[in-house]
Amino acid sequence: MRIDIMTLFPDVVGDMLCESILGRGQERGYIRVECHQIRNFAANKQMQVDDYPYGGGRGCVMLAEPLYRCWQHICDEAGGKIHTIYMSPAGKVFTQKDARRLAAEHGRLIIVCGRYEGIDERFIDKCVDEEISVGDFVLTGGEIPAMAVADAVCRLVPGVLPDEECFINESHWDGLLEYPQYTRPEVWQGLEVPKVLLSGHHENIANWRREMSLERTRIRRPDMRQK
Repeated sequence: MRIDIMTLFPDVVGDMLCESILGRGQERGYIRVECHQIRNFAANKQMQVDDYPYGGGRGCVMLAEPLYRCWQHICDEAGGKIHTIYMSPAGKVFTQKDARRLAAEHGRLIIVCGRYEGIDERFIDKCVDEEISVGDFVLTGGEIPAMAVADAVCRLVPGVLPDEECFINESHWDGLLEYPQYTRPEVWQGLEVPKVLLSGHHENIANWRREMSLERTRIRRPDMRQK
């Protein structure tokens, strides 16, 4: 799996995705994340990437041409069009199901990070395959959402995590929230670890975890059980 991220802040995004589990996944060759500075593809020596919107309004809009040049450079390098995602508050809200779909169906992705008041709609019409949001709120740019999507997708690539059990029992995998987790010591500030987890009885532990997942989902996210 390779993910190319188009951004005005490649160092910030790249440094974050080169740490911990994803960093080790890249070192071992299971995944690769490349960040591309959109300004490097500007059409003038001022490296301009934005301008005032037609029709008036506050702020600026990212220019289509630098975005297109950057996108085309990545596609040319790959030898063909790449599935392209634009991180947008107007997009479909991202879920674990989307992470599974993207990891399974695409060996390479482009993620576009907008800034300012957004990007020229013509670039979206010409180059973007889907728009994705990480929630019903607005951020100053697409970098944080892009990192979230890249992280969620890359950790599902075989080899990045030790085995499938690392993610198939997690929240949202099968429509439930994950059960509570505990570690040492057995008693902390008067609070004890549930006795069943200390029993060594694997069937009872599995049943308890299933019950806790169902109860936690019912209380915290009843909407998940209605889907």
